[in-house]
Amino acid sequence: MSEVLRELRERAGLSQSQLAARSGVAQPNIAAYESGRRIPSAAMVDRLRSAMCPLPHEALERHRDELKGLAAKYGLSNVRVFGSAGEGTDTTQSDLDLLVTRSSDVGLLAIAEFALAAEQMLGVPVDVVTDGGLPADHPILRSAVAA
Repeated sequence: MSEVLRELRERAGLSQSQLAARSGVAQPNIAAYESGRRIPSAAMVDRLRSAMCPLPHEALERHRDELKGLAAKYGLSNVRVFGSAGEGTDTTQSDLDLLVTRSSDVGLLAIAEFALAAEQMLGVPVDVVTDGGLPADHPILRSAVAA
């Protein structure tokens, strides 16, 4: 198990300190698990694996161009991010909140299909809001930034 945890952490691109910050597990304990000096419980393994998942803003950074292409395929444009990922306060429990402009012929089903396809691409939960019905002073419009 020790080699598996280290390999998963490295594949996630995290240092022990970064994993400690994300998981709330002390870095010396992570080092002990990885060296085999301590055996983690199943619950601890689940906790560490969960903390190794990409943050929504990291997933967006890795797949930004692909996401914009996917949006265009569904008749969506002007992809922006808001919420915790847009503010840089997202966690492994956060979703990615996207604000989009839809073409007049794009319906709810296409938006739902886009959200599902985006989740599969990014590996994080995605919520999609269209800007068409929001008043000009809506907080989402004020806080959204280009994806």
